[in-house]
Amino acid sequence: MHVTLRQLKVFASVARHMSYTRAAEDLHLSQPAVSMQIKQLEGNVGLRLFEQLGRGIHLTEAGQEVYQCSRVIQQQLDDTSSVLEQMKGMQRGHLKLAVASTANYFATRLIATFSQRVEHLAVSLDVTNREGLLNDLENNETDLVIMGKPPEELDLVAEQFMDNPLVVIAATGHAFVNRRRIPLTDLQSETFVVREPASGTRIAMERFFAEKGVRLRTGMEMRSNEAVQQAVQAGLGLGIVSIHTLELELETRRLAVLDVEGFPIMRQWYIVHRAGKRFSPVAQAFKSFVLEEAATLWHPPGQEADAGSRAG
Repeated sequence: MHVTLRQLKVFASVARHMSYTRAAEDLHLSQPAVSMQIKQLEGNVGLRLFEQLGRGIHLTEAGQEVYQCSRVIQQQLDDTSSVLEQMKGMQRGHLKLAVASTANYFATRLIATFSQRVEHLAVSLDVTNREGLLNDLENNETDLVIMGKPPEELDLVAEQFMDNPLVVIAATGHAFVNRRRIPLTDLQSETFVVREPASGTRIAMERFFAEKGVRLRTGMEMRSNEAVQQAVQAGLGLGIVSIHTLELELETRRLAVLDVEGFPIMRQWYIVHRAGKRFSPVAQAFKSFVLEEAATLWHPPGQEADAGSRAG
């Protein structure tokens, strides 16, 4: 059986996304080029690897076997690459990161600061939701992940490096904006724009209010913090988001943070990787950089002003 690494790479992307179109976007190829590689691979294997069911594609039994094989081969290549990078030292390297969409507001700044220390640094950055991050970790498609606390039952190493306060936001014209110490029970009369159920923010919000015995009325569900903020600006309800996402909105006074009893909900950011992960020098250096310096390089919006007012 004559199979090329290129064919396996294309096949693995199609199998991961279950889409020729998304695989083409992922690999920066045309869809016909992706289809051709899959057809050649199937010809070499002598079996169909995908089958069409309705509008979607699915792996055949042979396809599942080839997919597992491709993942093992990719892991071996990654391990070899890591060893070679260790031989080269810190002059160059390729860093594969995945970050929660909420963390992207500060993660890009951390990457920019770190890149000044590595002469030739290439970064692959995947910005996705919690479900996508856990998939990246499960499939070993990233060196490191920045996210909220992952499930404890997974075989992962998660190290805390910075606070992640969740706050209640409102449109600037909302009646609650000028109130102080708003009781949680007053929120029961309001509608909340919320993230999707699998979101770390949504999970933390629901756990907090359940512990307080407060039942919230939820309206629209959004898959991004930007969408939540836009809906709140439009007056569609209150929202709960990480304060790290609000820098521009607070500077331009598009949104206001409400003074609510028990808030902020204090969560943490973690840098996460698979247990036993073999790091390149660059990946190890970035992990150390985040753990040692991230909290000093980034401050939540308004923190400096609050500190100044307390000092005065």
